[in-house]
Amino acid sequence: MGIKTPIIREGDDLVKIVVDSVLKATYANTRYDTVDDKTTKAGWRTERVDTYSINDKDVIGITESVVARAAGNYVTVDEIADELRKYNQDAIAVLNPIYSRNRFSMILKAIAKAAGKAVYIYMPEFDEVGNPSGVNQFTGVNMMEYYRELVEAEGKECRIYDETSWNENKFKYCLTIYCGLHDYEQWKADYGDDTHITLADVCSDKCEYGLLGSNKANENTLKLFPSKKSAQELVEKVQAKIYEKTNKYVEVMVYGDGCFKDPVGGIWEWADPETSPAYTVGLNGTPNEIKIKAFADDQFAELTGKELDNAIKNTIKENNMNLVGNMASQGTTPRRYVDLLASLMDLTSGSGSKGTPVILVKNYFNTYAD
Repeated sequence: MGIKTPIIREGDDLVKIVVDSVLKATYANTRYDTVDDKTTKAGWRTERVDTYSINDKDVIGITESVVARAAGNYVTVDEIADELRKYNQDAIAVLNPIYSRNRFSMILKAIAKAAGKAVYIYMPEFDEVGNPSGVNQFTGVNMMEYYRELVEAEGKECRIYDETSWNENKFKYCLTIYCGLHDYEQWKADYGDDTHITLADVCSDKCEYGLLGSNKANENTLKLFPSKKSAQELVEKVQAKIYEKTNKYVEVMVYGDGCFKDPVGGIWEWADPETSPAYTVGLNGTPNEIKIKAFADDQFAELTGKELDNAIKNTIKENNMNLVGNMASQGTTPRRYVDLLASLMDLTSGSGSKGTPVILVKNYFNTYAD
């Protein structure tokens, strides 16, 4: 369920906005309870109690963009360029950028501003999420040419290399920035030094992910990914406030891209460093589920109707084993709850005109036996 909220700006009370929006969307009815009250002449009074269609273990998701926006987690192109100028390099080499105007154009603009003379870009045929370096079939933009024009607009030379023309030894003495989204820590462990850095190292004082997961806000500003600390404080406060209002113990998470792979373009929708930078403790772990249809077709093949229902329900209730490697779970890949939920939430909210940056997921943890 997508929850509409007001347009969120820097400095807004996001806890209040999220809680109020969820309660407004789930408002069920009002009942009146009799309350002992010795201050009244009759010794009792009626009290209004609002009720909501919220249950324990419902999940509230908040998209990362509004978390960062409310926290004012922005950085300008000039601030990025000033940080990179400290390396005092005539040339800057850029390895494995994502091919996205929204995700990388402002970063590349800052790099071009900071370089003394030239920017060298290593662009494989596809980036790590599947976008082509040439013409994108959905946007019609040739990313190689777009990035070249962007660098040259800053008055710097731009050379672009692919797998056949790149020679990393040729650029080992210039500032090198590795732009990988999900393997940057390993790259840094293998190659990092004073002049070999990752995007996570740039503006890391503002966010532990640095520029990873950032988005273009306008022609001179990027919105950063939320910091883990502030996002964790947010989800715990929302959880506590919902409990105060409804007496229901929900789970809450901040979600980013959810790892959906487009079946037509072959593009992974995972341009963030994490699917979820923060979540309440009840979302730890992975599903531990039996494969219902396998039991229905095999072990309980002779049963029908109520007898079959009861057999399946009893099997689910008795499922307290570790199903890793057990054929009872065949076909139920045990992905993390937060990864599964982030995919569901991201596809539900979208990033366009819906205006639903908050998602309420009901019955996710219910089973056939509940």
